[in-house]
Amino acid sequence: MRLANKVALITGAGSGLGEATAHRLAAEGAYVVAADINAAAVEGVVAAILAKGGRAEAQQQDVTDEARWQALISDLVARLGQLDILVNNAGIALTGNAEDTTLDAWRQTQQINLDAVFVGTREAIRVMKDRGGSIINMSSIDGIIGEPMAAAYTASKGGVRLFSKSAALHCASKGYRIRVNSLHPGVIKTPMVENAFSFLPPADRDVLIAQLVAQVPMGHWGDPIDIANGVLFLASDESRYMTGAELVIDGGYTAK
Repeated sequence: MRLANKVALITGAGSGLGEATAHRLAAEGAYVVAADINAAAVEGVVAAILAKGGRAEAQQQDVTDEARWQALISDLVARLGQLDILVNNAGIALTGNAEDTTLDAWRQTQQINLDAVFVGTREAIRVMKDRGGSIINMSSIDGIIGEPMAAAYTASKGGVRLFSKSAALHCASKGYRIRVNSLHPGVIKTPMVENAFSFLPPADRDVLIAQLVAQVPMGHWGDPIDIANGVLFLASDESRYMTGAELVIDGGYTAK
């Protein structure tokens, strides 16, 4: 039980990477606070964890709501006595290049993918600094390399990458014993990734997906559990000497 006696808050836990991460951390002994804007979805995830003997609770959360962040974390610490792990996973992926992306789409993407990570990290630091902890911010390979059809998404994930380094250095300089790292998935089979192609006709979508798979050196998409295993490593004491680092899990995509 690599996370025994740990409390973990996971945003966007109602599906995809967040759902897989909630199950993985609970299986290793963490008390999982699974948060999502979709209350029904996250309640289903928690029910499945409880059915397997894990410990978890569901919380409805809009990650763009600063007051909700503050209220949720204050409540967790008051009731549970601690917050050891924060996984800033909630996000969206809107397609659009640098020429046709609207300002509204740009702002919405930054608000959910980057602003929320900042607020969550800030609030977690404030309650973790006396005890220590691990903050894992979900970025992307698009936070390392450019993607022409995802201008806003690429910018937001690049921001997560560098903000995580800034936060990590701040915590280290203050002696807080809080580690802050970013995780960079490649092409993973999740509803968010599949929905990103929904604007295309089925035939065109199949061609684009085949092209993406062909660019992965390992020859296939990853599964959510591949990313959840990476989160587990960063959340556990096994990564105790890592902070401000980038964990890339992409089947070799960025090695080219």
